[in-house]
Amino acid sequence: MVKIIGLTGGIGSGKTTVANEFASKGIPVYITDLEAKNLMQSDTVLNQIRKEFGDTVFENGILIRDRLSEIVFNNSNSLAKLNNIVHPAVKKHFKQWLLEHKNEPFIIYESAILFESGSYKECNFIINVVAPLEIRIKRVIKRDKTTREKVLERIKNQWNDEEKSAKSDFIIENISKEAIMLGIVKILNFLRIKQMNS
Repeated sequence: MVKIIGLTGGIGSGKTTVANEFASKGIPVYITDLEAKNLMQSDTVLNQIRKEFGDTVFENGILIRDRLSEIVFNNSNSLAKLNNIVHPAVKKHFKQWLLEHKNEPFIIYESAILFESGSYKECNFIINVVAPLEIRIKRVIKRDKTTREKVLERIKNQWNDEEKSAKSDFIIENISKEAIMLGIVKILNFLRIKQMNS
């Protein structure tokens, strides 16, 4: 039976980089943020968002993601409401995706809110990607063309590294490409040995 390896990390930690490295080794990777963005174009999810957040986050019937982000990232209640709409849709989609990969020894399930959403309970092992706070802030400012204050606000809405690491089986410190590759090789060796012994 396919093993689910949860991959998480705070904003700007570089978990997508780590996910891409796993994918480059032929391991199927499910990126929840990417799938959530796709699912947010579906009528079912759009109708729920309109019902919860009103027409102000839409323009000519199109969801304006930046407006929605402004609302949810500055308000934990609004963020929880959005997660309650998007997360069940992602969960349903992932179950379908998992069936398509049921013959794989293991897959990577990447999620920024692995713990916050409760998805960690369905994982066989968990990897937490960490990086120094200042590096994370710089990465997000550069990537999202945002401000330091906004990045810190988003970090505040997530579990901190210590909380995530305490519940994880592996930690990858994303300070260099070498550190990432070393971490991945160790994890893959462990998983393959586990697989042979099971």
